[in-house]
Amino acid sequence: MELIALRKRKKIAERGGELLREKLDALMIEFFQFAREITALRAKTQDILQRAYLKFIEAQMLMGFARMEEAALTAQDRFEVEASTRNVIGVSIPYAQVKIKPLEGYPYPMIGTSAKLDEAVATMSEAVKSVAELSAAEAAIVRLAEAIAATKRRVNSLEFIVIPRIQNTIRYIEMSLQERAREDFFRLKRIKTRLEEEEAEAQPEPIAA
Repeated sequence: MELIALRKRKKIAERGGELLREKLDALMIEFFQFAREITALRAKTQDILQRAYLKFIEAQMLMGFARMEEAALTAQDRFEVEASTRNVIGVSIPYAQVKIKPLEGYPYPMIGTSAKLDEAVATMSEAVKSVAELSAAEAAIVRLAEAIAATKRRVNSLEFIVIPRIQNTIRYIEMSLQERAREDFFRLKRIKTRLEEEEAEAQPEPIAA
């Protein structure tokens, strides 16, 4: 009964290993896909931020630092981040999206400000969206990397610890059963031989003529 149970456990473990390897392959595909997305998002974010900073520098040169600081203090908070998660092969992946609320009037006083400031603000709004997408993608790739490492550990545990132990136990039980079968065979053979000898001894000797 133990041998039958172990053979079933071995089949289940092998099937589980196959499923985990399939999951690992799928996770690796998702990981490299996110890696490519991050590379593109990072380049895009750096480009937008660079353009935004340059426009702010140009606006500061036209308006002066004090006027820029005053306009920044009176600017409206228009950004709203919507965070959620989605399931990818059993892994919870974060997702973030930035929504820009509509203006309630003009964001800062028009007197003493430059059109360069308007351009800088518009460019920075794009940068905020891109930064949120990049941060979500980087958080996602971290979770995928953790899931890949955990799945690899489980696959290795099955392949190099669990299944070999079951196989060794199965071999031990099979050898024990074979040894027991040989012992039973020789025991039965000795019993048969002894019975034949006893039967021969019990037969009466033939009477001489």
